[in-house]
Amino acid sequence: MEETGSFNRLVSGLDIEERTNLLEKLSSQSSLSSAVLYEDTPGEEGDFVAEDQYQKLPWYYKIYFFILSFFNSRPPIKLFENHVMIQQYREMEEKNPGYYNFQKDTLLSRFQEEMLNLRDASRFFYHALDASLNRDKGGLMVFLGSLEMPEIHKTIISNTDPAALASHYSDLNEIELRQKALKSLEDALSVISEAERNKMYKNARALFCLKQLASFLFDRLINSFVYDTSSQDNTCSAASVRDQLLALNNILYSLKTSPPIALLESLFVYVLMEKGNEPNLDIHNEMKKLLVQAETSLQTIRDFNMDVPLTKLLRCISRNPGLGPQNIGGGEDWYQVYRDRWKHQVEENYLNFTRTRRQRDIQNAFRYFLKGTNLKMLENMGSDQNPSGIVVKGNFCLSFLQTFYAVVFMGEINKYLRPILIEGDFTKKENRTEFTECYNNLIKLEDLIKRYDRDISPQGEIGKTYIQAKNDMTSLPVKRRKIQIVVEEAAHTAEHIIGQTKDAMTGMVKILGGILKKSADDKYDTLANLNVIAGRGTAFLDGIKESISHLKKTIQLLEDIDAMEAGR
Repeated sequence: MEETGSFNRLVSGLDIEERTNLLEKLSSQSSLSSAVLYEDTPGEEGDFVAEDQYQKLPWYYKIYFFILSFFNSRPPIKLFENHVMIQQYREMEEKNPGYYNFQKDTLLSRFQEEMLNLRDASRFFYHALDASLNRDKGGLMVFLGSLEMPEIHKTIISNTDPAALASHYSDLNEIELRQKALKSLEDALSVISEAERNKMYKNARALFCLKQLASFLFDRLINSFVYDTSSQDNTCSAASVRDQLLALNNILYSLKTSPPIALLESLFVYVLMEKGNEPNLDIHNEMKKLLVQAETSLQTIRDFNMDVPLTKLLRCISRNPGLGPQNIGGGEDWYQVYRDRWKHQVEENYLNFTRTRRQRDIQNAFRYFLKGTNLKMLENMGSDQNPSGIVVKGNFCLSFLQTFYAVVFMGEINKYLRPILIEGDFTKKENRTEFTECYNNLIKLEDLIKRYDRDISPQGEIGKTYIQAKNDMTSLPVKRRKIQIVVEEAAHTAEHIIGQTKDAMTGMVKILGGILKKSADDKYDTLANLNVIAGRGTAFLDGIKESISHLKKTIQLLEDIDAMEAGR
C-alpha cells in the first residue's frame, strides 16, 4: 500500500476522544436526514408469477383468454401476462408520464434529465471514495471502527503498544514481544459484539453500494440519447441500455438507507487529508461544508428514487411484469480487511519500535566509538531536516563512514598503516599488492563520499534527474517508475562505496592479523622488517592491534546500520 497508508498527520492527529467529540458535535449541528433513500413498494421485488396469477383468475377470464388465444396463436398465459403488462404501463404513464414510449420502446428526454441529476449527485462521492476506499480501504475501516467501536479501538492501541509491552515484559526478546502484541490484537478482536459487527457490516455495505453508484457509467447511458426529428425530442432505444438500467436499478435498490454520519465523516477525513498542510485548517467547518454537500446529493438520489419508477420502467422495457431488482453483494469482507489492517499496523509499530531501539543502541555505540563526535550527515541526503533530498538506503552508512574517516581512520588507524605502506617489507608479493589495494580504497573513501553527496545534490547528475522525475507531468505510474529508477541508481552507487569499503576493511584485518603473528606459514605473513618499523617499544604493535579492533567494530556497525535500514 503506497498509501499503506500509514495515516496522514491529520488522521493520526485526532485521538479517539477528539474523533468522538467531533462526531457528536457534527451530529447535533448537521441537518443530515435519516430518511431512507429507497422505499420499497408492494410487488417491488418481482413476486408476480404469471402462471400462479392466471390460476387465480375467475373462470370467465380464463375462458376469455382461451378464446383470444385462437386468434393470436399465443398461449392464454402469455396473453394474460401481456394484459397485465399493458395495465402496468398505463398506470405508470398516468402517474409518471414522459419517461418512456411503450409503442416505440424508447426512453424520452425527461428520463435523460433525471439521469443527469443523478449522475451529478453521485459523482460528489466519487472523490471521497477514491481517496479512501480505493486507496486505503483498510485504513478507512480502522478509522470507521474508531467511531463505531471506540472501546475496541482503545483496547487494541493500549494492549499492542510495543513500548508498554517491552516495559511490562522486560524478559521477552523482540520476537516474543511481537507475538505478544499480535496475540493481544486477536484477543481484542474476539470481544467485538454482534451489534458492533452488524453496524460495521452495514457501513461497509453502504460504502460498497455508494461506490458502485458513484462509479456507474452514467455518461455512456446519457450519451445514448439522440435527437429524434419526428418527435422533436431526445430519445434512446430502451433495449440498447436495458442491461445498464438493470445494473443501476440493483444498485439503487441495494442502497436503501442513508449512510450514517460516522461513515461520511470517515470518508471526508480522507478528503481533508489533501488539505492537511494548509495553515489554519478548521476541520470542523470543512467537515460541515462537506456534510451539507452530502445531504444535497443524497436528497437528489432520494428524489430520483421517488420520482422515477425505474423498476416499472424496466418491466415495460423487458415486457416482463414480474421483473424485480436484486440485492447486490458487498461489505462482507469488512472484518477481514479491518483485521488485516490492524495486523499490518501492529507489525509496523513493532518494526518502528525495534528500529528506534536499534537506532538508540547504534547511536550510543557511535558516541563511544567516535569519541563523542557527532555524526556528520550527508548534506543532500533525504531526512526530516531535508525533506526534498533523496531518501536512499545506504545514506546513513555513508554518513557514519564519513565521520569514521575523519575521527578514527585519519586520527588513529592511518598512523600505523602508512608506515607499513611506505616501509613494509612483505615476504609475499601478493600480500603487498592486497595491502596497497585495501589501503588505497580506504584512503580515497572521503573523496568518494563527497563526490556521491555532490551527485545527489540538486546541482548533481542524480539530483537533477530526481527533480525532473518528481516534476514530470506524465501519469502517476510512469512518474513513480522514473523516480524509482533514480533512487535505485543512487542506492546502487551508495551500495558500491559501502561494499568496497567493507571489503577493504576485511582484507586489512586479515593482513594486519598476519603481520602480528610474526609467521610466514599462513597466507598472510609478517613483515621481514617489522622490528625495524616498530622500533624498540611495543606501542606500534599495540597500535596495530587497536587498529584491527577499530576495523572489526566498524564492519559490525555497518552491518547493524544495514539491518536497521532494512527493518530486520
